[in-house]
Amino acid sequence: MKWQEVQQIFPNQFVKFEILHSEEKDCQEIIDDVAVIGPIRDEEATEELLNSKGKTLVYHTSKDQVIVKIRKNVGLRRYLK
Repeated sequence: MKWQEVQQIFPNQFVKFEILHSEEKDCQEIIDDVAVIGPIRDEEATEELLNSKGKTLVYHTSKDQVIVKIRKNVGLRRYLK
């Protein structure tokens, strides 16, 4: 399901979904195709996001696009020993 469809079905609320297709560009993952798991109450959104694993994500439908910043591991552990 495209993100625009999700916005129409679940306006102005958090939604939990699984990523089906995304593209990487400039250290960002732009997600355009998702499988909706269901709406999430505002009070539960942070906890649901923190418990999400793999390709599962929680995002608010007020956003025009689903964009996730990709962080690279710096590898400082070897210098801290």
